[in-house]
Formats: sequence, C-alpha cells, structure tokens
Amino acid sequence: MAIPDYQTILLPMLRMLADGKERTIDEAVAWLTAEFEVPDDERRQLLGGGRQTIIRNRAGWARTYLKKAGLIASRRRGMVHITDRGRSVLGSNPERIDLHFLMQFPEFAAFRRLGHERAGAADPAEPGASGVTPEESLETAYQRLRFDLEADLLEQVQTAPATIFERLVVDLLVRMGYGGSVRDAGRAVGKTGDGGIEGIIDADPLGLDVVYIQAKRGNASVGRPEIQKFAGALFGHGARKGVFLTTAAFADEAIEYVARIDANIVLIDGPALARFMTDYSVGVSTTRAYLLKRIDSDYFSEE
Repeated sequence: MAIPDYQTILLPMLRMLADGKERTIDEAVAWLTAEFEVPDDERRQLLGGGRQTIIRNRAGWARTYLKKAGLIASRRRGMVHITDRGRSVLGSNPERIDLHFLMQFPEFAAFRRLGHERAGAADPAEPGASGVTPEESLETAYQRLRFDLEADLLEQVQTAPATIFERLVVDLLVRMGYGGSVRDAGRAVGKTGDGGIEGIIDADPLGLDVVYIQAKRGNASVGRPEIQKFAGALFGHGARKGVFLTTAAFADEAIEYVARIDANIVLIDGPALARFMTDYSVGVSTTRAYLLKRIDSDYFSEE
C-alpha cells in the first residue's frame, strides 16, 4: 500500500494510543508502517532533498493536529498519550478523522485561524481537504517553479549569442571545481568555429589530471559518430576523462556506446545542463529564500 496522507493517519494514530500508553513518534511511524503495509522502498522515501522520510513527516503532522485538537497530549518530551477527549472521540466510533472533523474543537479552530491569518488566507475558517503536509506543499511548489525556470533557462541558452554560451560553459565548469580560475579556464576552453567549444582543463588544483571538454549548441540530437570522434580526440590529447555537453539530447546509440567503451566520459544533455546551471547559480539569481526551522530539542534538555 502507498504511504497514506496525514489526514488518513489521524484516526489510526489515535486508535494506536487507545491503550493509554505513551509513545514516541518513531514508535508511531513503525506502527503505522505495519498497519498500512507500506513497502520498504516507500518507507525509506525522503521528503525532497532532506533527511526526513515522508512517512515520518506525515505522522509528525498528524500528531501535531491531534494535539492541537486536544485528543492527545504530552507529559514528557517526545512522548504522547491519549486524553479523555480522545477516548470520547473513539467512543463515538467515527469513520474518519480529518481537518473538517477536528474543526469542532475550539482549540483546533483557533489554531487554524491563526495560521490562515498569518498566511493572509481569504477564508480562515476553511481548513481545506488536502492530504499533503505543509512541507510537501512547499516542496511541490518549489519543484514546479524550478521546472519552469530550467525550461526557460535552456531556451535562453539556445538563443543567446555564441560568446555568452562560451562564457556560461566556462563559468559552470569553474563553479563545479574544474579549470582553476575563470581566467585559466577561459584560456583553456575556446571556440572551435563549428557551433561548439572545446578544450582541456585541469580536474584538480594542482593540474595532476585533465578533462577534455566539448560543448555543442543546437536542437539536433548528438549521435554515436560524434561521440566516437570525441573519444578519439580525448585519447589524442592525453586526457583520461571527458565531458560532452549539448543543449539538445543524446541518441540512444550514443549513450550505449559510452557505456561500453573503456573511457570515463560524462554526457550532459540540455535538461541536465539547465539543472547544473541552476544548482551552481550560473545565469540565475536568487530572488527569495525561505528557511524552514524546527524545534531544537537539545536546547530544552537539562541533560
């Protein structure tokens, strides 16, 4: 079964605590994983690029909302137990507990109103029916914005003057730790006159290893003959590593050829080039940054 959304988790989590025992979030995650028969590969899925698993994030928000509604409480740090209100709710045998259900409790309604007011929402009384957590919503929005940015960025690269294309390749290589300074890399990587650039740059600060670089701009896929020619040039220049960049794509036979030959060649197509440019801030700038913070439990510990 797929990972349940946090609203689906609310009722099972409350039932898990019906025996009156205190439990940690890790115990809750283990119980919910077994209850919903979540496969191991999904159980290990991380939220975005972070270290927290999706199932733990959703269980954490379910715990938070149950606490805000007064159905569970904490006597000790990191531990929760069911309250009399929680027992009463279970006694009514509800088919489902979700945000609409929790809005009947004044504490939860006040909590939701405060959140909407701070966010500037138009309807603070409407909790919504989404099953994703706030972090998941933020991650989805971020990935959508990033996808659109990379698509626009690749279009800019395709239409920019040749001198700008040459500069961005040099800037990207230097940001990634190759070629030393922009001046050194700029000398090593130059225009070839056939719609692309090529050169040999240092792979380390001491120049003990070199990388043969070729970059081609255009919409046509790069086929096996061009990669074979690139591999021959790599050996001819005494390089042991090669990077071939294109704003288009690589044909399947080109990718298969690289996988078979005895050479360390990396192929970077248009989408990958846009991702690297975004990751290393080449041709893009930061307009706003959001810092997600959480409680530092060690700060409040007397140990």
